[in-house]
Amino acid sequence: MNFTAEQVDIINSTGNIKINAVAGSGKTTTVIAYAKARPTSSKILYLAFNKSVKIEAAKKFTEKGLYNVKVETAHSLAYKHIVYQNNYKVRAQGYKINEIVDILNLQGNDEKHTEYVIANHINKFVAYFCNSDKRKVQDLNYLDTVTDLKAQAFVSSFYAYIVAQARLLLSMMDKGKIEITHDFYLKKFQLANPKLQYDYILFDEGQDASPAMLDVFFKQSATKVIVGDTHQQIYGWRFAVNSLEKADFKTFHLSTSFRFSQDIANLAMEVLRLKKHLHAFQTVPITGKGRAKKIKTKAVLARTNLGLLLKAIEYVTEKKDIKNIYFEGNINSYTYADEGASLYDVLNLYNGKRHLIKDKLIRAMKTLEELEDYIEKTEDVQLAMMVDIVREYGNRIPEIIKSIKDKHVDNDEKEKAEMIFSTVHRCKGMEYDAIQLVNDFITEEKLEKYQEGKKPEELNLTKLNEEINLLYVAVTRTKNSIHIPETLMPKGFPPAKQIHVVKVSGTNEKQPAKTVNVSKLKAKAEKTYSVEEARIINKDAYKPWTSELDNELTVMFCEGVNPKDMAIHFGRTRGAILSRIKQLELEQLYG
Repeated sequence: MNFTAEQVDIINSTGNIKINAVAGSGKTTTVIAYAKARPTSSKILYLAFNKSVKIEAAKKFTEKGLYNVKVETAHSLAYKHIVYQNNYKVRAQGYKINEIVDILNLQGNDEKHTEYVIANHINKFVAYFCNSDKRKVQDLNYLDTVTDLKAQAFVSSFYAYIVAQARLLLSMMDKGKIEITHDFYLKKFQLANPKLQYDYILFDEGQDASPAMLDVFFKQSATKVIVGDTHQQIYGWRFAVNSLEKADFKTFHLSTSFRFSQDIANLAMEVLRLKKHLHAFQTVPITGKGRAKKIKTKAVLARTNLGLLLKAIEYVTEKKDIKNIYFEGNINSYTYADEGASLYDVLNLYNGKRHLIKDKLIRAMKTLEELEDYIEKTEDVQLAMMVDIVREYGNRIPEIIKSIKDKHVDNDEKEKAEMIFSTVHRCKGMEYDAIQLVNDFITEEKLEKYQEGKKPEELNLTKLNEEINLLYVAVTRTKNSIHIPETLMPKGFPPAKQIHVVKVSGTNEKQPAKTVNVSKLKAKAEKTYSVEEARIINKDAYKPWTSELDNELTVMFCEGVNPKDMAIHFGRTRGAILSRIKQLELEQLYG
């Protein structure tokens, strides 16, 4: 095989090194060649990001006759050292919020569902500690992870109680009184200061390593190689840190992508240049040498489960000719939150059918508004997205989900799918011949408006940086062509052969804004209706929001029209209006 000069330098290197590799640059091929160039008597450990990558990597090392390479994930390594030795029982899915309430016998106060909000924060604090490199819970300030002002106020008032109960939950796991989580045994592995008997340790996808695993890696005496892409860090919500920046090793680069052409490479570089809005940014050179011609696999990629589900709904309701689709990962996971609540539970709450709700947390809520109050205090993004879907589609949801599942093919028939659906997090490390992006990623316009009038300390630059990374990862999944909404295109980027810009109606800045007669709205507001009456009287009450309606809503928000009057104007509920305002981030942009 002919290697690039960059690859040859890495293969022939000595000592601890880090490799910053752009998307599609053949980093696995390079790491395999590096391992092959080491003495056959060497004991080599390759740390993969997840189980699927582990299986694929093990196959490739075996095919090259590298039987001296052991392939593990961080968790599989920790499992062998901790779970077996302590005879622990592992809980596969983690603890639900209502289970934590029961285990710790949490007590609330006069406010509604306080014990559930506390349990939510205990759960997050435990995950924060288990993924950290700290030795004690008290060494961390959980408030550093809470961004919403309402959530901050809640956590501050119960902080001592949350810390004490988090320590109690960890202690119960440690003593085997309750099942342990995957995060827990990884943490215990790190605290045990293990000495791994290897000559070389190759750490893949290092940009998304947890501080706990990074601590284990750095403390080993083996020659260390850490490889990843600084700009593909997208797991900050799981407390990952960019270990490439923390590793004080000699730096090597892989800047040539064999996945896509120079057209796509140029777009990827332009996306990364959006970081100039956040901090001083040095251009990342990417050379595209991909030559894919055929279009066999097509994928729709979204930033969020909500964005993806809405696009899938569009496909099954409007494009009748599509017979087979496929969702990366378990399709049911798109209708369930991590804590176990389902979209159907939220729908039953919306309809007042609480006796049909299976999840104990959702069943404890009397109304959807109570659930939204819980979401605000806990920053539970997944539940918030479920509420958005229920607000949008109401009782059409079961029929729509059934239509999606009827067209879904099994894992072993994935090649039959005419369209693959995935969020960016689920398709990390994958590639498709052609991709279509959903219009739910960060835009340059949104970046600029978000920063207007804000002090530096008011900006969450880390989160914004990760949002740009998500768009970069999405763009670089294609081998051939990309369909991208014009709103996601960096300003001034020229048209290119393999980049198809999709016009988004109602977003042209030159188009005059639609004016709203507030006095007429006041006249309409004289009579109000219940949700059920509004559904009967206003046949458009639960239709999807369009770009034109979003623009109209934005104008009304800027003119100070209250949500009640907006609800009457659009023929929707007040809750649906407030939900859409939150979804469009109008308060952050224009509040």
